[in-house]
Amino acid sequence: MHRRTLLASGIATLAMPRLALAAEVVKLRDLYEKDGSFTDLALSHEGKRVTVEGFMAPPLKANSQFFVLTKRPMAVCPFCESEAEWPDDILAVYTKRIVNPVYFTVNIAASGVLELGAMRDEETGFVSRVRLADAAWNA
Repeated sequence: MHRRTLLASGIATLAMPRLALAAEVVKLRDLYEKDGSFTDLALSHEGKRVTVEGFMAPPLKANSQFFVLTKRPMAVCPFCESEAEWPDDILAVYTKRIVNPVYFTVNIAASGVLELGAMRDEETGFVSRVRLADAAWNA
């Protein structure tokens, strides 16, 4: 390997987001079958750290420790009443810190432990079918 190639690869590695290096990248569309069930990929990654890219939906409430990641930018929050209405193109992201929202058209990457199955957030009543726990994100 030439010195220039080695230097270029080292710089490229340093410039990569830490989240991309920490976990396998999974697409929202790869988590669900057409019938709404979880894919084999989702089931095989349950309990493992993954990274998912998307857009932050407007928060349900101020000073929250979670947000909704969407496949497409959404100007309004996709709050759901029950897991039966849970769209297959959003993901709840639970962090350890209060989330400072970003503009809804900014593409972000969230990395956390993939959890599957219905869960109701005690504070907001938000019901999720799939989520990232212990998550971090970057814009």
